[in-house]
Amino acid sequence: MQQENLRITVVLGGNLNGRTGPVVSSWFLDRAASREGVTLDVLDVAGLDLGDGHGTSSDSFPSRIAAADGFVVVTPEYNHGYPGPLKSAIDTARKEWFAKPVAFVSYGGMSGGLRAVEQLRSVFAELHVTSVRTSVSLHNAQRMFGPEGAPVAELRGAEDAVEEMLDQLVWWALSLREARIRRPFPS
Repeated sequence: MQQENLRITVVLGGNLNGRTGPVVSSWFLDRAASREGVTLDVLDVAGLDLGDGHGTSSDSFPSRIAAADGFVVVTPEYNHGYPGPLKSAIDTARKEWFAKPVAFVSYGGMSGGLRAVEQLRSVFAELHVTSVRTSVSLHNAQRMFGPEGAPVAELRGAEDAVEEMLDQLVWWALSLREARIRRPFPS
């Protein structure tokens, strides 16, 4: 019996009006799209209406989170943290997150978004989400890509990290999907 593809929801948590966010998101999605056995669902936080009157209805956010087997959050670091709209989006769902894995792709200045990821790990722990240890961190990301979005330097280390992170995410997603089928998560 062939198993259904894993559904991985990629949550784009940055301001996609700038140059760096779309480039990093596109770079990651190009790599993740080639992963066999995985179907990607891309959720752009910038397009959600989270009470500020912009974007589309957030009603579909919890249902798309519920349908996912795992998540990748792509986030910048702003002022040593992650963006407020990302937190608002995360908070629109609760039980839909439970007993699933999350991985992170971060970008920023010298820290590469690592402080944002550490804060997100504690938020997701509260939601009973297992965070994957390996993450992808792009330090000084604005200098890594040219005006057309192509990398200006070798990103082999980051590309290797994407593969390792996705390997771990797929393992956790399969394991937790099987566990949820056998024994629903107590909530």
